[in-house]
Amino acid sequence: MSATPLVSSANSTIPETATLPPLLGASVTELTAWVQQQGQPAYRGKQLHDWIYHKGVRSLADISVFPKQWRTDVADIPVGRSQIHYRSVAPDGTVKYLLQLSDGQIVETVGIPTEKRLTVCVSTQVGCPMACDFCATGKGGYKRNLGRHEIVDQVLTVQEDFQQRVSHVVFMGMGEPLLNTESVLDAVKSLNQDVGIGQRSLTISTVGIRDRIRELAQNHLQVTLAVSLHAPNQALREKIIPSARPYPIEDLLAECREYVEITGRRVSFEYILLAGVNDLPEHALELAKRLRGFQSHVNLIPYNPIQEVDYKRPKSDRIQAFVKVLQQQKIAVSVRYSRGLEADAACGQLRTSNL
Repeated sequence: MSATPLVSSANSTIPETATLPPLLGASVTELTAWVQQQGQPAYRGKQLHDWIYHKGVRSLADISVFPKQWRTDVADIPVGRSQIHYRSVAPDGTVKYLLQLSDGQIVETVGIPTEKRLTVCVSTQVGCPMACDFCATGKGGYKRNLGRHEIVDQVLTVQEDFQQRVSHVVFMGMGEPLLNTESVLDAVKSLNQDVGIGQRSLTISTVGIRDRIRELAQNHLQVTLAVSLHAPNQALREKIIPSARPYPIEDLLAECREYVEITGRRVSFEYILLAGVNDLPEHALELAKRLRGFQSHVNLIPYNPIQEVDYKRPKSDRIQAFVKVLQQQKIAVSVRYSRGLEADAACGQLRTSNL
């Protein structure tokens, strides 16, 4: 019996080089419909779902509960798993992975363990078109979007490698998630319903793409939205993020306020502190004025160095002075020191690499 390809959802994004839509990312309902197309009983859909998401199968030929002949017939149907191309471990236990995709492209993902949780920082694109000046990913340019299976695969890869259940996922790796909204939303659905991670444990980060935050809000998800602001005014923001030129900060913040109104969820603002660039008390005061009355939280991230630029991380007293100004202005704020710095796995350090 020849195998019929899985009919993908309208929102799924499949790599151009793929001839069949991979199974990873499909729901139990989709998988059940597919096995029935092959003339198999419906209960095999639940079996297939279990083997893909909980047993980590990489080939249908390895599913021992399936009939031997059918395993042979469907052996070439792609599950959609990547291969670990390179793995490095930082002293703090953070693990950076270079994953090789079916077309040979490389993406990075990071596993970040703590005493009570395991967080995965996933990529959504190969490279990134946003070209933030402080970020290694943007220096390598943009190649393509990832499909939903390639996003979900990153979480399963980390979970298998750590032999520990993933508790949180942050869409903060390579790429701009809201330039790949369809695959990101499909991945969110799969991570929630198939892998079993609560939506409130998922964070989608964006530099800000016009109208996309509003579109995200219309989905009424319980995920956290994190907006990479990095400056208190448009002129400075354009210097740090050249792609921000067509989208004034006033418009971006107005759209963020709409997000809060529609979802009832606060917005987190990411602000990378660059010594002598955006870390002065007057910058903090201007930022506070922008965010006053906003249901939000500011995450200050001391800069993580990359080779291509000579930005510096502010000294501790400068960081604390920035925090103090925000606190005095009644702005919720915290300082996030990135994990995995020694393995080039920290915020802003991810890049496509062929080590």
